[in-house]
Amino acid sequence: MTIAARFRHGTAALARWALLCLVAGAAAAAPPPGAEQVRSWNRQAFDAYERAEVARAVRLYGLAARAGDASARYNLAVMRIREESDTPSLQEALGLLRASAEAGFAPAQHMLGTLLENGQLLAQDRALASRMYAGAAAQGHAEAALALGLQYYLGRGVPQDYALAARWVEVAANAGDVAAQYMLASMYETALGVARDLQAAIDWYVAAARQGDVAAQLKAKELSDRLARQRGS
Repeated sequence: MTIAARFRHGTAALARWALLCLVAGAAAAAPPPGAEQVRSWNRQAFDAYERAEVARAVRLYGLAARAGDASARYNLAVMRIREESDTPSLQEALGLLRASAEAGFAPAQHMLGTLLENGQLLAQDRALASRMYAGAAAQGHAEAALALGLQYYLGRGVPQDYALAARWVEVAANAGDVAAQYMLASMYETALGVARDLQAAIDWYVAAARQGDVAAQLKAKELSDRLARQRGS
């Protein structure tokens, strides 16, 4: 190779190296996606999932998850756990779920708590499950509030405390959870964790009955008759 040819080769190589550095520098300098972009990815992912375009949903949730969005991490984790994606990875899914829960996303906290309490996919840890439930329940998550109430009711993962059980069951009942409404009614009827209050028990049984709970309907009638007799005597 002549000196001139070597010079041209070296110049071309240097130019390619400079171009690569320029591209890498531009990528490094690119700002992270904004909140509106992340919301757009989430909306598009949801719409794609509704249309059964799972691969597109996974890709879009993945973009939002990598941007740090807690809800996208949760949704992607659920899809991985359900093996709805082409490359399901349990470890990746659990990592995403934990990251979402640690960011305070209530559905992720509830799901992680359920897995920990039941020893599904993870080693059983009822105390940690209680903390997960508590985080979600404090945000008004009905299922997490009921789960935490049941833990206090049974003394599972936390010390048994009927008063705290009633408190969290009431949160779930006020949020419309029919099982919580029936349980709270029973606690008012039997004075467990709360003062006995037959009228309150009737009201909660009626609330559950309105959602189709047949047993609650029968209990509401039974207590109403009992209360009527007591007032008439």
